Amino acid sequence: MPGDYQLSVFINCPFDRTYRKLLHAIVFAVHDCGYIARSALEITDTSQVRVAKIFRIISECAIGIHDISRTELDRRTKLPRFNMPLELGMFLGAKQYGDATQRRKLCLVLDRTPHRYQKFCSDIAGQDISTHGRNSERAIHSVRDFLRNAAPSDVIIPGGAKIYQR
Repeated sequence: MPGDYQLSVFINCPFDRTYRKLLHAIVFAVHDCGYIARSALEITDTSQVRVAKIFRIISECAIGIHDISRTELDRRTKLPRFNMPLELGMFLGAKQYGDATQRRKLCLVLDRTPHRYQKFCSDIAGQDISTHGRNSERAIHSVRDFLRNAAPSDVIIPGGAKIYQR
């Protein structure tokens, strides 16, 4: 379901039950601001290689929201999940090495606390990363403020408190 490139937002975050409340808040904020949320969940064709599907969706989105807050060890495997940092890297790679359209990509990186990401992904230490503290209202405010700055000046986007109330 490719939409308008300029309005398409790639959502890169966990899809599990523990994260679901934040996921719903982020997707709601994206839609309430007039944008189109996109993610790897939108296509269930198992004949597609997942990473190829993610590359395609990234190429179809001018904007990305990347939550890298979930890097703790898996209880069963005792290994961290690095899908979100990997997909952030894919998005940044498209921005760095893509054509002129891809180089204009914008992204918001979210984590749960300030500067935590520097312990596991120090190469992005120079980025301005927003924090949500695992709080839906804070996530909505971060997404709204980012999308307000990305929108043309004549577009009216409701405030974060208004979006949260809905």
